[in-house]
Amino acid sequence: MIVPTTRGFSLLELLFSMSIILVLYVTMLGPGSKLGQSRRKAACAVNLAQMHMSLSLYAAEHDGAYPIVAGATNSETALSPLVPYYTTDTSIFVCPGSSDGTLPGAQPFAERRISYAYYMGLKRDASPDAPLVSDEQCDAQPKRKGDALFSGTGKAPGHNHRGYGGNVLFVDGHVETGDALALRDLAIPTGVVLLNPKP
Repeated sequence: MIVPTTRGFSLLELLFSMSIILVLYVTMLGPGSKLGQSRRKAACAVNLAQMHMSLSLYAAEHDGAYPIVAGATNSETALSPLVPYYTTDTSIFVCPGSSDGTLPGAQPFAERRISYAYYMGLKRDASPDAPLVSDEQCDAQPKRKGDALFSGTGKAPGHNHRGYGGNVLFVDGHVETGDALALRDLAIPTGVVLLNPKP
């Protein structure tokens, strides 16, 4: 009597199929993909909106002024006073699209690295269209519409989203998401300093 055999996947065929699926996943949704970074930019915009709430609470108790730290040379030093009095959630200071490490919760982070640039010296009554916080920028200069704002190559500085642009939070609390080039003029008013994170 002949026993019919059923053919299934061999182990080699199964491993080959799984490797193809893994490559497709990394290509389409991985951290370096455009679609993956689009999702991370959306999460980053939420971080910035939450940061705006903390900055607004700070300004309400400091005559309308956002944090100013004399002699600050980076955004970590300037934004660290928000923790733990105005927020205990330090995860909002790390961009989901960046490779920056997590921060300890409810502890100031002046000696660590965050992901965002900060326009130090603004007040709540500044123009609503004045930029307040953004993803790390490619430099600390004012930007004209069409100028490089974030890295277009995926290389530092300004590469939170690996060459796919980033977000800008404005004084009125709205967040704009764009590509590597500035969507509008981003001036630095007199008395304001644009501080990038530590290299």
